[in-house]
Amino acid sequence: MSLFSKPKYSTVVVKKKDIPKGLWTKCPISGEIVFNKELEDNLMVVPKSGYHFPIGARERIKALFDEGSFKESAADVRSADPLKFVDSVPYPERIKRYEKDSGLPEAVISGTGEIHGVRIAVAVMDFRFCGGAMGAAAGEKITRAIETALSKKIPCVIFSASGGARMQEGIFSLMQMAKTSAALGRLAEARLPFISVLTHPTMGGVTASFATLGDVIIAEPGALVGFAGARVIKDTTKQTLPPGFQTAEFLLEHGLIDQIVSRLEMRDRLGALLKVFHRRGGAKDQVANGK
Repeated sequence: MSLFSKPKYSTVVVKKKDIPKGLWTKCPISGEIVFNKELEDNLMVVPKSGYHFPIGARERIKALFDEGSFKESAADVRSADPLKFVDSVPYPERIKRYEKDSGLPEAVISGTGEIHGVRIAVAVMDFRFCGGAMGAAAGEKITRAIETALSKKIPCVIFSASGGARMQEGIFSLMQMAKTSAALGRLAEARLPFISVLTHPTMGGVTASFATLGDVIIAEPGALVGFAGARVIKDTTKQTLPPGFQTAEFLLEHGLIDQIVSRLEMRDRLGALLKVFHRRGGAKDQVANGK
């Protein structure tokens, strides 16, 4: 090769500019790159594909209620260690870590507020705290939200996001299934509406109790909803499961849920449903004025 020939390969190494971390997120469906600020402003819903990323309880509450109307309740209800559960990491230490990582006191935030002027009692689960697992404290907060609806004669709305019951609390956790269901039974006797909203994921004892007892059951798009996991069911039944098994879309087709509603439309849809309950009369004619 002569001195004036163009080399076949360049020997110059160009260092690519590092892209700062934490600025963007990749959509798992479309591969679209979305800036985190844009994603947060859109309630963690990818604008083009409509994929729903998880959202925190407080962020959901802020988007749901009329400005300044939400009043938190039962904030002092915290997890305990009734069984002195023995593990590689003590249960109280795990709780402290969940509190630090999530910025929440428990897996449920509850209170009252107004949606388009209609006052409701609400409980919102947050998967970031122990995978949204239901322990005695979470069950107590959900039950108190239901009892608040009963005492004030207003509707109750619960947003579920959970991996199931909390094993570190054993039977104390499992009994929350009966406890919350019994409270909803009293609410039904009073003819007060309960709307259940299933978000990704809603599994285990939560699905087997209050989550599927709504007068209306709504799910977010793509939410995984079930009792046992698909792999466990497949190994137990020795059958090939159908496509989309346990997704919100599959369950809508088979009648378990009533509607699939985008998070971006949830506030308006709930407002419309609450007005329908109001027009039905009876005890429900108090829902728009319950204070």
